[in-house]
Order: sequence, then structure tokens, then C-alpha cells
Amino acid sequence: MTRFTGIDDLLDRTELGVSDWHLVDQDRIDRFAEVTGDHQWIHTDPQRAARESPFGGTIAHGALTLSLCMTFLTEVVQVDGVSLVVNGGFDKVRFQAPVPAGARLRGLVTLRESRRIDGGARLVVRTRAEIEGSTRPACLADQILALYATT
Repeated sequence: MTRFTGIDDLLDRTELGVSDWHLVDQDRIDRFAEVTGDHQWIHTDPQRAARESPFGGTIAHGALTLSLCMTFLTEVVQVDGVSLVVNGGFDKVRFQAPVPAGARLRGLVTLRESRRIDGGARLVVRTRAEIEGSTRPACLADQILALYATT
């Protein structure tokens, strides 16, 4: 985790940090399918996916990979003096490579844009979700955030 001493400290950086590795195993994929209702066999049927998919087995949902970008961000960036972070959404999301069940992912987080707003700052951060052992990222996602300083 990178701890920033305040919003100004964060705004002075480009590279924000790298998360720990996170296992994306079949259990996690199945639990995500339960929550979202997306039970497509490419994600939830290991035997069929081994026989019929071009990936040789099940893969994580793209939305699961994207949601892990939030996990990576909160693990990487902690800003002293910030009482509220508002998620403004994702922009320019690209899925570059499938995430096979059993893979480990981590997030490399960079600051792409920033500007001051009343009471805080508006940021665009890019998370590069990397697959252990692969040169291609699973996902590149730009996220819009508003950080508000403690009053």
C-alpha cells in the first residue's frame, strides 16, 4: 500500500503503486456468477470449457476482472486527510487477455489526470490488471474519482 500524506502529495505523483497478487480461482468465479446471475458455461462449467472453449478451461468474467480493479485501487492508494471518495465510474475499459481460473492478478495503478475541485480533487486513475506470468494485461481501465478532504 502507498500512503499519501494528503491530496497534494497524491497529485504530485504519476506512479501510485502496485497491489498484492489476488487469486482468481473457480470458487471466486462461481461466487461472482451467483451474485451477478451470469452463469455462462465459459465461466462456470470446467468440464465443458475444457472440451469446447478456445481457452482450454474456464475464464473469469470480464466484470469480475473489472471489479477487482476497485480492490487493487483501495489496496494501493490510501490518502491521509481524505474523508470521502466518490466513484464517478469507469472510462476506456479494455479487456486485453482472458483470465483463466487459477490465475493470479495484481493491479498497477497510475494517475492519468487530476484537477482541484471545491473541497478536494477529481482524478482519473488507470489500473492495469496484470496476469502473473503473462506479458499482456487482463484489463486496462480508467476510473474517475472525486476525493474530498476532511473538514
